Amino acid sequence: MKSTQQIKSMKSRQKIAMLTAYDFPTAKLMDGIVDVILVGDSLGMVVLGYENTTKVTMDDMLRATSAVARGSKNTLIVGDMPFGTYDNENDALKNARLFIEAGAHAVKVEKKPEIAGFLAKNGIEVMGHIGLTPQSITTFKVQGKDRESADKIFEEAIALDKAGCFSLVLECVPLTLAKAITEKISIPTIGIGAGIHCDGQVLVTNDILGLYGDFKPKFLKRYAEIGNEMKKAFEDYAKEVREERFPADGHSFH
Repeated sequence: MKSTQQIKSMKSRQKIAMLTAYDFPTAKLMDGIVDVILVGDSLGMVVLGYENTTKVTMDDMLRATSAVARGSKNTLIVGDMPFGTYDNENDALKNARLFIEAGAHAVKVEKKPEIAGFLAKNGIEVMGHIGLTPQSITTFKVQGKDRESADKIFEEAIALDKAGCFSLVLECVPLTLAKAITEKISIPTIGIGAGIHCDGQVLVTNDILGLYGDFKPKFLKRYAEIGNEMKKAFEDYAKEVREERFPADGHSFH
């Protein structure tokens, strides 16, 4: 299994591949292939059907994290701290420890360098997240396109680096800003809609497999259309049952 230190050492040396997983079979399939598995709060939208991530609970996340941990033995697992679970130091530490007990090796927080620093000082490995942060910005829009907002994101990156994060997700920011941040901070940047200059990349697995409807932002690449294949399998099964072609004699016990 890759450690957080190994992930840090990959900066400027080898690109980091990260994907999301929320269940045992998916984690088992990607185990050892990607460098990091993120048990993302995107689970709320792509698995549970919520409009955004803010309704995801600790119970949702811990159940998913435990399932992923049972399927993945060779990949670093990061648990996404859900909305409202790290508003203060006590809650943050209590909930982060629950993630570790569930099988995660680290947690991810959006912004909040003071919370990230507190967790790091208490032995919790932390991945930061800035730019488009879905827990506070629910409208899809590129961040940091003007000087003022770009400077703010740049300062957040430096603060999270100093706080002791082992890596930093940059979501939906201009590639020039991502490049400047990547060159400035000491920890790896992992981009999603942040261009080619980041130290690694992350996408939502359900998106790259075509399992999440018509969601096709500019930064997304579809690597398969599993959703279409699943729908066809369901249609074929239902048709054969109705036409009494399944089960056949070979599927019966004698």
